[in-house]
Amino acid sequence: MGKATSAYAGLRRENMDKFLPNPKLKLKEQLHEVMRFKQLSHRTESAYWHWMKGFILFHGKRHPREMHAAEVQAYLSHLAARRNVAAATQNQALNAIVFLYREILGIELGAIGKIERPTRGPKLPTVLTKDEVRRVLAMVSPEHQLVCQMLYGTGMRLLECLRLRVKDVDFGRNEILIHDGKGFKDRVTVLPEKIKPVLESHLERVRTIHQTDLKQGFGRVHLPFALARKYPNAPKEWHWQYVFPAASLSNAARSETRPKLQRHHVHEVNIQRAVKAAATAAKINKPVTPHTFRHSFATHLLENGYDIRTLQDLLGHKDVTTTQIYTHVMQKPGIGVRSPLDG
Repeated sequence: MGKATSAYAGLRRENMDKFLPNPKLKLKEQLHEVMRFKQLSHRTESAYWHWMKGFILFHGKRHPREMHAAEVQAYLSHLAARRNVAAATQNQALNAIVFLYREILGIELGAIGKIERPTRGPKLPTVLTKDEVRRVLAMVSPEHQLVCQMLYGTGMRLLECLRLRVKDVDFGRNEILIHDGKGFKDRVTVLPEKIKPVLESHLERVRTIHQTDLKQGFGRVHLPFALARKYPNAPKEWHWQYVFPAASLSNAARSETRPKLQRHHVHEVNIQRAVKAAATAAKINKPVTPHTFRHSFATHLLENGYDIRTLQDLLGHKDVTTTQIYTHVMQKPGIGVRSPLDG
C-alpha cells in the first residue's frame, strides 16, 4: 500500500467505526483532525475547543488524561453556580468534554454524577407582529433587504439562507431545498410568491458578476466535503454559485487545493448589523436579530391556522416539543383567551 496522502493520515483506525488522532499531536490539532474526519463544522470545532480549554484551565492546566468524572462534575457545576450560564450552554460544555474523552482520548468517562444545573427555565423567543416585521423590512438597507425578506418568508436560519446555492431554489415548485442544515439535515421550505420576481432579477445580476469573475480567471466557490475533487469543474459552474455572494473575492485559506481567491457568500455580521440598525430606525422596542424573523415566521404560520407538524417540517426541528414553544408566544395563546379587562 502506498503512502497515505490524505489530510487524515495521522488518524489510526481502532475498529470499523472508531478513529483516534495521532497522540503525538497537540490537543487542538487532534481535535481538528477528528472534526475534519467526522465532517463537523468549523463553528462546532471552535465552540468545543473553547470549552475544552476552559476545562483544562479551570483545573490548573492539568492534562485531561489525569482527570476523570469528578473533575468534569466540578467544572460543570462551576459553570452553573459561578458563571451563571444557561442550561443550553452547560449542555454544550458537557458535549464538548465528552467528545474530548470519547473521540480524541478514547476514554469513556462513565457516570459523571450529580451536577448543579441552572435554575432558569426555557426562554421564550422574541416575536414581532406582522406590522413590526413590515416596518423593520422597510428600514433594512437595500443591499440586504432581500436576505431579510427570505429569512421571514421561509423561516430559514441566517447561515442556511446565506449558504444557499442557485440550484437550491426551485421557482417552478415554489420550494427552497436546504442542504446540511442544523444537525446536517436536509429539508424543504416554501419560496414566497411575493419575492420570486425580485429574486429572479437578483440572480441575473449575480450571474453577470459570475461571468465577469470567470473572464478574469476566477469564478470558483467552495464546495462541501470532497465534491471539488470529485467534480473538478463544479466550483465554476453557475448552479453551484451562492445566491448571495460577497461583494469581493477572498482568500480560501482552509484548503491548499483551492485557488487563492474565490467568491464566498455575504458575511453574516453584515446582515446582523443591518437588522439591528433597521429595528432601531423602525423604533421597535424589542431585541431584534436575523433569527427573530424565523421566530416570527413560525408564530405567524400558527396564527394563520397551520398545524404544528407542518411547521416542524418547515423549521427542521427534530422534536416537535421544540416547535411547540411557538404556541406560547402567539397573539392569542392556546384557544384564544380574552382578558377580562377587555370585557
